[in-house]
Amino acid sequence: MASKGISPTREEDFPAWFQSVVREAEVAELAHVRGSMVIRPWGYAIWELMQAELDREIKASGAQNAYFPLFIPLSYFEAEAKHVEGFAKEMAVVTHHRLEEDPADPEKLRPGGELAEPLIVRPTSETIIGKSFAKWINSYRDLPLMVNQWANVVRWEMRPRVLLRTTEFLWQEGHTAHASEKEARRETEQMLEVYRRFAESFLAMPVITGEKPEEERFPGAVMSLSIEAMMQDGKALQAGTSHYLGQSFAEAAEIDFLDRDGERQLVHTSSWGVSTRLLGALIMSNGDDVGLRLPPTVAPQQVVVIPVMRGKDDEAVRAEVEGLAAELREQSFEGKPVRVLADFRDRDAPAKRWEWTRKGVPLVLEVGPRDLEKEAVAVRRRDDEELGMESVPRGEIGARVGTMLEQMQVGYFDLAAERLASRTARDIESLDEFRQWFSADDEDAAASGFVRAPWSEAAESAAILEDLRVSVRCIPFDQQLAPGSACVLTGKPAAVEAVFGKAY
Repeated sequence: MASKGISPTREEDFPAWFQSVVREAEVAELAHVRGSMVIRPWGYAIWELMQAELDREIKASGAQNAYFPLFIPLSYFEAEAKHVEGFAKEMAVVTHHRLEEDPADPEKLRPGGELAEPLIVRPTSETIIGKSFAKWINSYRDLPLMVNQWANVVRWEMRPRVLLRTTEFLWQEGHTAHASEKEARRETEQMLEVYRRFAESFLAMPVITGEKPEEERFPGAVMSLSIEAMMQDGKALQAGTSHYLGQSFAEAAEIDFLDRDGERQLVHTSSWGVSTRLLGALIMSNGDDVGLRLPPTVAPQQVVVIPVMRGKDDEAVRAEVEGLAAELREQSFEGKPVRVLADFRDRDAPAKRWEWTRKGVPLVLEVGPRDLEKEAVAVRRRDDEELGMESVPRGEIGARVGTMLEQMQVGYFDLAAERLASRTARDIESLDEFRQWFSADDEDAAASGFVRAPWSEAAESAAILEDLRVSVRCIPFDQQLAPGSACVLTGKPAAVEAVFGKAY
């Protein structure tokens, strides 16, 4: 098993382990343009399953899918000062519209045809969608207006990391307009709840829900909410966000409407989104030292059946594998047919077994001449730490597959939930204890995690947090602040209970 594992291990070097899993499981790779990634077919199949499930949830909330341009006029951003300030250093800018021969070297090309106005390659779409909303909304009868788009965005990352911070990535972004602040805030909260359910039920990844402190808000937002997940190295990953934008974007884009009293009013807007960063979270939350481990919900193939060909009874083995795969496709998991692949590629059975194990397939089944004789099937469960093969009677395997997949889905979540609970310190009461907790060597995954403690929100907290490379991940909704609590950082009276952590 050691020879088939990932090097380095999680304990030895967690960031390098993550990169190795992404590569060895054929999920994605950085390629071609600095900071850009190629999502390989196995990784994209996972993303498509995530996309399909979340798309159903988004449409159930009342939003409709649309598409908006990739290029955004610079003037649209200039109208929203806070927004452009927040994204200025990340923007890719188009200034020319063609290529022409370089007079100094005819074999080279250079940009030609300077644009009258620079175009921003979409870092997010509040400004351009706002301009469309202004055309579509005239009266209260047009509200609420709720759209979502699945698209790519570009943010010029200085330190790219595959699936976590890349120059270009995929995401969905929802944008809504409402007649009142109450409605817009409710939409912001409801979408965060959609993300929470999706992360926990579909990705088997427990999260903390809460509000971002002012300094961590989305540029131009009045309120930002997030789901925060803990990776196996104890660091936080912001897995999804939802923002109440107030009326500033509406004012900049002139999105107003005639209310029931015949008065002109500005709409209240919200935006919300998740990205392919969730693929990274899925790996770092559930993977092990052998590779990827996929909750059955997001496994492109939930069961792979491998024939063991030995030159003896090969035709009988092939027939049995085909029949078994067909039978298992008739079984169900969470109300849907089980996804089953019969792998007849011209490769040795052990090599195929380790490939699918490394890719995180929940159940790998093998059938060979001996299994035919015993009327059995060899089964490897990906959640088995020893990765042993269990012999299951052929007549029982169909009935057991659905149950095994359900057990694995619950088991992955429970394991991550136990990690989140056990590595969230709630007894840190002083700055010295806080420093000691977060001063552990970054390579020591076992010594890190979250701190949940009283916080004054005082400005002097910033320097302490910056020195330790720690941030306030969120102010959790389930506040448990005791009366008279003192801030863990400043000793001042606490205003809220906060979740602190190092983050990706």
